[in-house]
Amino acid sequence: MKFAMYVVVLICVVAVGVLGFVRLAPSDPERWHVSIAETQNQNMVGGAIRVADVERAALARVDAAARDLPRTHVIAGSVDEGRITYITRSKWIGFPDYTTVEYGDGLLKMYARLRFGRSDFGVNRERLERLLVAAQKG
Repeated sequence: MKFAMYVVVLICVVAVGVLGFVRLAPSDPERWHVSIAETQNQNMVGGAIRVADVERAALARVDAAARDLPRTHVIAGSVDEGRITYITRSKWIGFPDYTTVEYGDGLLKMYARLRFGRSDFGVNRERLERLLVAAQKG
């Protein structure tokens, strides 16, 4: 009986450690704030890419919409720079997702992806669809 209790305590300690790491792991801008090479819309298991032919002012509208998203803040970049990367954390556990938005050569490119796990259950695709609506409200 004592052995089973030790195992349960060990599992709980490991679970709390993993959740703490997910919540507190630093976000390195050099890893996440990178140029988007793709030029076509894509849906992946852990993220999505959206590309739209819009005017430059759309980047500012997307930036405003992204900053209004719950639990989202900028980790690097600006509208003036032409590229911005945001981190959005899930409500309960705090899983980080990264969204990079950039404008160049007449194209707005947006890339949202998860950091941990294999599937984002479509939340990054949905986030990009919301931001795309904001981009096209010009």
